[in-house]
Amino acid sequence: MLNLNSIMVGTSQPKVLAEFYEKVLGKKPEYAEEGWFGFQIGTCMLSIGEHSEVNGSAKEPQRLILNIETKEIKDEYERIKATGATVIKELYGFEEGDDASIATFADPDGNYFQLMVPWDQGEEK
Repeated sequence: MLNLNSIMVGTSQPKVLAEFYEKVLGKKPEYAEEGWFGFQIGTCMLSIGEHSEVNGSAKEPQRLILNIETKEIKDEYERIKATGATVIKELYGFEEGDDASIATFADPDGNYFQLMVPWDQGEEK
């Protein structure tokens, strides 16, 4: 069976992106060396580094979206929003008690990431 080990985000501004995700994730990177930064998120490593063919904002930010889950979605939504993350889609589903509560943000490069409740949360009720 295959396992998703890591996701690399190429950027022209790795330090800016790493500082942003440090605020969003609420922790320092597990590694920071030679312009590369890595954040362990569950079993997956989010790697951020300079890529020679990446410049400016993401042209199709919906193409690949990072999904970050939490059971404390409303609190985390407010905390991430306060970091200055660009809100693309406000938190929805939370007020209705929907098990699919989700919000979409953009990072400084324009890449989308979503905050969502764990998929298995509905089974715990």
